[in-house]
Amino acid sequence: MFRKLLSFDEAKQLLEQSFSAKPIGVEQVSLSGAHERVLAQNVTSPADIPSFTRSIVDGYAVKAADTFDASEDKPVTLKFCGHVAIGEAPNVVVKKGLIAEIVTGAPLPEGADAVVMVEYTTPREYSVFVHRPVTIGENIMAAGSDISKNETVLKVGRFLSSREIGVLAAIGLTEVTVYKRPKVAVLSTGAEVVAPGEPLPAGKIYDINAHTLSAAVTEAGGEPINLGIIPDNKEELTDALKKALSLADAVITSGGVSVGPKDFTPQVVDSLGKPGVIISGVAVKPGKPITIAVVNEKPVFSMPGNPTSSLFMFNVFVRPVIVKLAGRPEEELHTLKAVAAQKMFPARGRRTFTMVNLGYDNSGRLIASPVPTGLSGAITTLVKADGFVEISEKQQFVDVGTEIDVYLFGKLRKTKNV
Repeated sequence: MFRKLLSFDEAKQLLEQSFSAKPIGVEQVSLSGAHERVLAQNVTSPADIPSFTRSIVDGYAVKAADTFDASEDKPVTLKFCGHVAIGEAPNVVVKKGLIAEIVTGAPLPEGADAVVMVEYTTPREYSVFVHRPVTIGENIMAAGSDISKNETVLKVGRFLSSREIGVLAAIGLTEVTVYKRPKVAVLSTGAEVVAPGEPLPAGKIYDINAHTLSAAVTEAGGEPINLGIIPDNKEELTDALKKALSLADAVITSGGVSVGPKDFTPQVVDSLGKPGVIISGVAVKPGKPITIAVVNEKPVFSMPGNPTSSLFMFNVFVRPVIVKLAGRPEEELHTLKAVAAQKMFPARGRRTFTMVNLGYDNSGRLIASPVPTGLSGAITTLVKADGFVEISEKQQFVDVGTEIDVYLFGKLRKTKNV
C-alpha cells in the first residue's frame, strides 16, 4: 500500500486532522488508586488546614506580652499552669502571668498567642524562667494558614504524584474524580514470533514488541490489553482486530506492514471501517513502514516489526495521542545542546532520527556520538542511547563539531569523557 510516502510533517498534520484526541471520560477512584492519574475537576478544601492553631516546637505556651522584658541575665518568671498534649483538646487556659508546657503539633491553649522554645526556658517547681522574648504568633501555625476552607488546592488537569496525594489526604478526601485511562489493545503478528517463556524453535524470535509497546502505553497513561500473537492469516487477523476495536479505545499492531507477501495488515485494517488507512508509510528513518488508520473514530497504529523502529515510532506518533486520551498535560522532550562527535548523514529524502550517546571531550564540551544501529530486529539501540538527533530530510549532513539539539529519552545518565 505504499503508493506515496508522506513527509514527517504531513503525516503528523494528517493524523491531527483525522483524529481529534481528547479525554475519553471521567471516573471516581479511591485515594489509594489515584497515584499517577489526572484530575478531571478542581479540588477544593472542605475545611481549614490545619483545623486548629498549633505549636510547631516543643516549649511553653504564653502570652507574648508577658515575655517582652525577658533576657538571658534577667529572665521573666511565669507561673506554671499545666500541660498540653498532642491529639487532645487543651484543658488549661493561659491567663496573664501563666505558662503551659506544650509539645510540637499540640493545639494552642486558650489565651496563649505564642510559644517559647524549650531551649530558652528553665523550669522550676511551680514556675518557669523565660530567658528570651517572643512576638505574637511566634512558633505557632494558625488554623487555615496552610489551606483555607473552600480554597482550590488542585486544578483540573493536574497529574497526581506523591506530593498531590499528600494534599488530598491532608484535606480528608477518600475519593477523587479523574480522567479514565484509555484502553489500548496491543497485538503482534507473524509466524516467527513466540511468547517469552515458551520454547524457542529454530527460526523463531521472542515477541519483544508486545511487551515494550504495552509498557510504553502504561507510561503514557493508558491501560494496555495484550491480545497476544496473531499468525499471518487474514481471517484470524480480521477477527483479532475486530475484537481489539470492541474492547479498546485505540489499537496497536506490530509487524506485517512492509512489502512482503504476508504483510497484509494495512489491507485488513482498511477493510474494517471508515475512513480506514490515512497514512501508509512515512518518509522517516527509523520507522518508514508505519501505517495509521482511523476505524469508526478509533485510531489504529500498525507499527514496523523492527523493535527499535516500532518503539521509536510509538513515541513519535502514538504516545501524544494516548497522552491526550488520558487527559494528561501535553509533554515536551527535554533537550540540551551538544557538539557532533562524528559526521551524521540522513537517509536520502527522509527525516532521520539518529540515536546518540553523550559524553565530554578533553575540553569539557558535551558531545554526541551516534550509537551503532546494529542489524534489523536489534532492540539494544534504544537502551544504549541517551537520546536522539533529528536531521531534516532537506539537510545533506551534520558536520563534526556542529552544535546540535539532543532530545533526551529520560533523565541524563552519568556521562563520561570520550
